[in-house]
Amino acid sequence: MPPQDDPIPGDLDWQDGQPWSRRFGDVYFSRASGIAETRHVFLDGNALAQRWAALASGGRFVVGETGFGTGLNFLCAWALWEAAAPGDARLHYVSVEAYPLARAELARALGTWPELDRLRVPLEAAWEAFAPGWHRLAFASGRVVLTLVVGDAAAALPRLDASVDAWFLDGFAPARNPEMWSPGVLAQVARLSRPGATFATYTVAGEVRRGLEALGFAVAKRSGFGRKREMLAGTLQAPPARAWRAPWFARPPAHAGERRAIVIGAGPAGAATAASLAARRWTVEVIERRGDDAPPAMTRHQGVLYAHPSAHPTALNELALAGLQYSARRLRAGLVPDPGDCGLCGVLQLAHDGHEAHRQAGVAALGLPRALLHPVDRAQACAIAGIDVPHAGLFFPAAGWVHPPALCAALLDHPAIRLRRAHAAVALTRTGAGWAVADARSVLATAPVVVIAGGADSVQFRHTAHLPLRTIRGQLTLLPATAASRALRTVLCGEGYVAPARAGVHSLGATHRFRDRATDVRVAEHAENLGRLRRLAPRLYDAAGADGLDADALEGLAGLRCSSPDYLPVIGPIVDAAEFARTYAPLSRDATLALDAPAPWLDGLHASTAHGSRGLITAPLAGELLAACLEDEPAPLPAGVAEAVHPSRFLLRALVRRRLAPDAPT
Repeated sequence: MPPQDDPIPGDLDWQDGQPWSRRFGDVYFSRASGIAETRHVFLDGNALAQRWAALASGGRFVVGETGFGTGLNFLCAWALWEAAAPGDARLHYVSVEAYPLARAELARALGTWPELDRLRVPLEAAWEAFAPGWHRLAFASGRVVLTLVVGDAAAALPRLDASVDAWFLDGFAPARNPEMWSPGVLAQVARLSRPGATFATYTVAGEVRRGLEALGFAVAKRSGFGRKREMLAGTLQAPPARAWRAPWFARPPAHAGERRAIVIGAGPAGAATAASLAARRWTVEVIERRGDDAPPAMTRHQGVLYAHPSAHPTALNELALAGLQYSARRLRAGLVPDPGDCGLCGVLQLAHDGHEAHRQAGVAALGLPRALLHPVDRAQACAIAGIDVPHAGLFFPAAGWVHPPALCAALLDHPAIRLRRAHAAVALTRTGAGWAVADARSVLATAPVVVIAGGADSVQFRHTAHLPLRTIRGQLTLLPATAASRALRTVLCGEGYVAPARAGVHSLGATHRFRDRATDVRVAEHAENLGRLRRLAPRLYDAAGADGLDADALEGLAGLRCSSPDYLPVIGPIVDAAEFARTYAPLSRDATLALDAPAPWLDGLHASTAHGSRGLITAPLAGELLAACLEDEPAPLPAGVAEAVHPSRFLLRALVRRRLAPDAPT
């Protein structure tokens, strides 16, 4: 488990064995019986036992919650879900919490109820010091999914992309925490609700009742729990008018047919997409265009879980930090079973020059949890690394490295996933029932859904030829480990990176060559990598005996990264480019127009590509984002981040800048 921060000093207290918030001056649950209160107010108040028993096989249900607190409501809902819902149904539980408890406090609070221990243990094991933002945790083999949004509800709910079936309105009392019950928050509850959605809450405050009624909820008072005589419950009967949302970024209609998909590409993006779909009971055929033979270096190299955060709230920053935490969480839970294929040993980013030191100071000032990252001085950096390093830096304790082929193999290890290898370039064509993928010899597979995850080769299809993808050649060097160099205990990053020894070598890299699609291993780029190591960690360079090495004899691996002009990946549904230009042509004259025409989606066609050097931390979360789109589930990222990675962003920009004619070819 990663290190866990202490709770905020002065925020949490214990009175008579119960958690008490000093911040809000209120208890987390009823003194009479928290578990009985949850069952009465939230489970029975939303009639969940009956509704879940009536769900169709393979169905889904979304619970929204304001205030995760101790997690008691979540565990009670999970227990009822297992008892009442069909065995193949999927529960999504979305909760907003501004002040998550520390793991020890969470465990102490939930330990009050031994009957919940079976569920408490996996929640506690997955719990960490969460940074502000979106966090996805899966339980019960993916049957129960928690999306924890860390932040103030008034700021977080407008960025949430979800359709909620039932609400647990469970902030601290309105008199003590009025912001949680503000008109703006209640308006977001209504916005995020499906027609017919229900809510339940322990409070009967007049401003809450009137606010919900004004938003279209039919509200009724019911008998309360314990010393509370009454509570509120209700149903959304007259949904409020929806605010305009850019149709080119809206979700296409959720997939309603047979759950079969083809994924083109078996790298991290394709493997992660296949795994996310298979977890939702999809049958997936993965088409890999590479041959079976791999260079020897492929079996030995390491990829780094590497985020390079800035002090600014950009979409790339949010995506990278969310992806790093998600990937690390999956690996920590044993996704890659062989410990020799994964090392969550931490990543130490050294402040190798003044510009980098300034950037790191800005990042440190964000106040993110120490379990995610924290600054270290040079002496601390040396102690963490196990060797002498010349600079201070930022340390990411829960990050590390993974063997990419092992990661992909683990993601593809599912009975619903079939891997097939193409003999030549694949072709993609529309069929009456969806899509067909063929190689030079025959049709390989047909399915209603296709996800293109082939890196830079993703644009070989006419449907995706408009995506402005580019390739970046990169070469890493396998540096033979010595007795002295094996002292390195963590990944070091600066201008390049070096990982602790695996299979007798350190992975050292990587070079960057634009407009170079060759994948031969070059002595000159070995020398470049060694030069970076010498500047990054001179003592490690000496310990590895790098000066005496024959660069001609070094092993290495060269490959092509795929990137986009804005360095964000491309994740989401694909449109007909020519029809897009015609449909939204007025934007070329006035970019502020609130057009309503639906986007011309190519039904069932999606992409996950251009992950660049961050693929190990962005691809797994991208798989969840695509699956959420196909299954009409809550998104694992803020709406603004999903829009920032949307494939249509390039068409939109070109249109607004008058570079895309209405008769543009598909």
